[in-house]
Amino acid sequence: MKSGLTLEQLAAELTRQNTAKADYMVSTPSIKMEFCGDSLFLRMVDGEEIDRVEPFEVGEIAHRQIGTYLGIHAKYYNKMLEQAPGLLAYNANHWFTKEPEERMVRTLDGVARAFLSNRYRRIDNYEIASAVLPIIGEMPDARFESCQITESRMYIKVVNPRLVTEVSPGDIVQAGLAITNSETGQGAFSVQPLIYRLVCSNGMTVNDAAIRRNHVGRVASAEENFLIYRDETIAADDRAFLMKVQDTVRSAVDEVRFHQVVGMMRDAKDARMNTADIPNVVKLAAKSFSITENESGGVLQHLVEGNDLTLYGLSNAVTRYSQDVVSYDRASELEAIGYNVLSMGRSQWNRLNQAA
Repeated sequence: MKSGLTLEQLAAELTRQNTAKADYMVSTPSIKMEFCGDSLFLRMVDGEEIDRVEPFEVGEIAHRQIGTYLGIHAKYYNKMLEQAPGLLAYNANHWFTKEPEERMVRTLDGVARAFLSNRYRRIDNYEIASAVLPIIGEMPDARFESCQITESRMYIKVVNPRLVTEVSPGDIVQAGLAITNSETGQGAFSVQPLIYRLVCSNGMTVNDAAIRRNHVGRVASAEENFLIYRDETIAADDRAFLMKVQDTVRSAVDEVRFHQVVGMMRDAKDARMNTADIPNVVKLAAKSFSITENESGGVLQHLVEGNDLTLYGLSNAVTRYSQDVVSYDRASELEAIGYNVLSMGRSQWNRLNQAA
């Protein structure tokens, strides 16, 4: 499992961000994109074109969301962003005015980090952490294995060493859970079972058993407020939701589900690989599970080093390779892909081997 922040570092950064961030509900005719220096900025203006707040530099995620909202193809949007930012600003401002709509602009540290629907429901990292960390603290011997906050998500990965077994002699696995949330519209809040393999410190998220909550709520109006504050109705709704989150975390480390996945691991050890062309088996599997060609080379290396030419070995090679990638987001995706590989049907596994 890829290393990240310590629990203390996570808490400090969540506290800092909770103070530094601000959200604005704005009608699009009041939004102006402007190129200044080397960057594009979003201005939020009144009827006299006077800035209501300091302009915000546009972040990468917000750029993607603005392009999608305006219906500008990503390839062309990125070309304008790189080669003709003034033209991009002109196009954006035209469509902001032409088709008025209320949007939520989420900001942090002087950057517009998200451009979202007025139905977007804020389920924020600070609130999630405040709800779940005390519950995890009540779990005997629970260990925070890896935590991180990226531009797109927060991750909290916890291992419960009391729920432990062997896949085979010496190959010990422990149960755990992975909590993820996005403040920028990059995915739902979720709690997923986690399998932690001690041999290589591999983590595997069991993504077909996730409990999710989408960020969709009531329609908010720019006429209600410019800088968003929580009203009592939203706060009461959030309290009910966070209580459900706590109950979910308490029951997330499920012994029955843990042993089901361990059973899949044991079965996968009997699914032998076509050793006549191992690189091609890996290549075909990578293509089936959205692993890039460059990444498949790393997976192949770990497969060979692990000397386990089975479906189980391939799954472990994927999760082991996740520790090598730079992006924590991508590492977490590979932990989920490792489970997808493990849980592929035996007929699909046989087809991959026959095709190689």
